[in-house]
Amino acid sequence: MFHISSLRQLNKIPVLLGRSLRTPALRKSFSSEVAKQSKQDRAIGWWLLGCSGMVMGAVLLGGVTRLTESGLSMVEWNLIKGMRPPRSEEEWNTMFEKYKQFPEYQLLHQDFTLSDFKRIFYMEYAHRMWGRTIGLAFYIPAAIFWYKGWFSRPMKIRSVFWGSLILGQGLLGWWMVKSGLKQIDENDTNAVPRVSQYRLAAHLGLALFLYTLIFYNALKKLLPQSSTTISLSKQVKRLKQGSHTLLLLTYVTALSGALVAGLDAGLVYNSFPKMANKWIPDDILALNPKIKNIFENPTTTQFNHRVLGTTVLGMVAFVWSVARPIGLPPRARLAVNCLAGMAVLQVTLGISTLLAYVPTYLAATHQMGSVSLLSLTVWLMQEIRRIIK
Repeated sequence: MFHISSLRQLNKIPVLLGRSLRTPALRKSFSSEVAKQSKQDRAIGWWLLGCSGMVMGAVLLGGVTRLTESGLSMVEWNLIKGMRPPRSEEEWNTMFEKYKQFPEYQLLHQDFTLSDFKRIFYMEYAHRMWGRTIGLAFYIPAAIFWYKGWFSRPMKIRSVFWGSLILGQGLLGWWMVKSGLKQIDENDTNAVPRVSQYRLAAHLGLALFLYTLIFYNALKKLLPQSSTTISLSKQVKRLKQGSHTLLLLTYVTALSGALVAGLDAGLVYNSFPKMANKWIPDDILALNPKIKNIFENPTTTQFNHRVLGTTVLGMVAFVWSVARPIGLPPRARLAVNCLAGMAVLQVTLGISTLLAYVPTYLAATHQMGSVSLLSLTVWLMQEIRRIIK
């Protein structure tokens, strides 16, 4: 049994420990550890930011590849062997002959020369090689950070998850391409050799999901804590909920844009705000069963994309109006204003792309506008997270 005096000595331990922590040596050691951890976090943050930027680049390259109809030029997929492009004229002719065996050449590009084929081949080749480069830029630093012990347990779980998504994205891309290489019934006069809009939407959706996760965590590591804090009032809670809703709406709108691209729906009803002088076109429910119209009817997919785009603009206006009376710090205020400006620009780009019959440069800029809108929403969410007490 302990004596009363022993218990009194035990009670003095927290006091003695507190005094010892105030000694210069321990204070210096503690500051050194904090600085070291901060340096590690910033290194990880910059690495994640670089990876997210590369994913954004992949989205841009993928969009241009789709718009230039280059995605079906490479009819094989080899992870290592496919990294080397044809070098000799013989190798180019062999690759061209393989391309000729598939519907895109047989139905659309019979007038293609070898020079034409090289142009679309290099576009798809650049897209695939960029994807492989993303893998190297992610896996090699991740292995180094893991080995050095810079990853916390949650970060280890996240890195494994993100690495799996990157691998899955490459496999999903080839699965998408395969859908455009299948043979087409010669009796089907309406058949067009192109990838499945479902698989295209899945490929883009996974890329945007991966980008959002990595970018969010990069900002989490890099953005300094705000010196201004505010209590979680009803108004601030509405702002927080509104930013989360906006992120979801922007993501869904981007996916609907993939359906539009997959069906070439941007080439029907090139007028705004009405479609052939009607608010609701006659053929919006032309397919049976009716549910198919949402995913397979070009008119319906364009109509839905218009409605979603307008809804996103309205949601941004709501978030901006809620944030305006709140005493947000300058950085959070800047995020809100940039978001509002980007939303107006994005809608303008969408309308311009439609009225101009989808030129490549406008359509690609519009697609990058959706990624920018996602980015600004993520930034705003991080700023709100940092100012709430």
